[in-house]
Amino acid sequence: MIDQRKLPASEVYVTCKTAKDVARAIKTMVIRGAPAIGVAAAMGIALGMRKSRATGTKQFTTEFQRVCDLMAGTRPTAVNLFWAIERMKKAFAASAHAGGSVVEIAQQLGDEARAIHDEDVANCRAMGAHGATLVPESARILTHCNAGALATAGYGTALGVIRAAAEQGKQVSVLADETRPFLQGARLTAWELVKDGIDTTVITDGMAGSMMRLGYVDLVVVGADRIAANGDVANKIGTYGVAVLAREHGIPFYVAAPLSTIDLTTADGTRIPIEERSAREVTHLGAVRLTPEGARIRNPAFDVTPASYVSAIITERGVARAPYGESLARLAVSSKQ
Repeated sequence: MIDQRKLPASEVYVTCKTAKDVARAIKTMVIRGAPAIGVAAAMGIALGMRKSRATGTKQFTTEFQRVCDLMAGTRPTAVNLFWAIERMKKAFAASAHAGGSVVEIAQQLGDEARAIHDEDVANCRAMGAHGATLVPESARILTHCNAGALATAGYGTALGVIRAAAEQGKQVSVLADETRPFLQGARLTAWELVKDGIDTTVITDGMAGSMMRLGYVDLVVVGADRIAANGDVANKIGTYGVAVLAREHGIPFYVAAPLSTIDLTTADGTRIPIEERSAREVTHLGAVRLTPEGARIRNPAFDVTPASYVSAIITERGVARAPYGESLARLAVSSKQ
């Protein structure tokens, strides 16, 4: 996997040889983005079980649960992580129930991980096609954080919408919020879009409202790390502020996310766990300290945008609109048919 901490200065790849390597890469943000985390966790589980030296299914099952727990402990907010783990558990159970040997179960886990990867790419392209219908022929789009190929198995969610619109010949330009403190917008989104030849301007997070007031934004498209049953959206910290500004200026605020990001077991956003990350991400930029010693630091990695601020949620199965309790449930049912 490409080390996203090093971009855009250098393109360095990390090779994970064990499940612990994968878990460490997820936790330290070598790889990030909800769909990408899910894919990585699935592959990490498959890798861990391929490396197992267990000779019997009982020991193999114990090791499998331990590897699943290892992955589950990496990042608490992104529901795709837990969705992928559950899929791997179902694949394990199905193979074991069918009388599979240790080798056969391990092979099935590898097949399932590859399927999760391939489905994610296909879902992002379908999401992009649905989302592009919401983009005018000429559009200035604001996005926050990185919801592109780097955050998925390929193509992207929010950036997939932008890419699809550009591929259709629409004249799109992008304002990319820098997204403090990890700078996913300035480092990653801008890097992806410049490589694609899409007109991109990086702004600081505090500039978004002014850009809207001056008429430089036609719509907002962001990704999501978890969407509650009622349509509340957990995404990178700062997203809520962008949604409030968009509402104030009458600008559509769209969320692009696969159905695996929708958590129908979580009633609303107040029940979504919010990860608190290291204070150093705020106090330092590289080796340079930005804040005085003794100042308290808060670093929640995500915030929750109430459903009432969301104009539509774009999925691989179509576009959901309010009331989200009904529309999201319908899309979730359709995905299982």
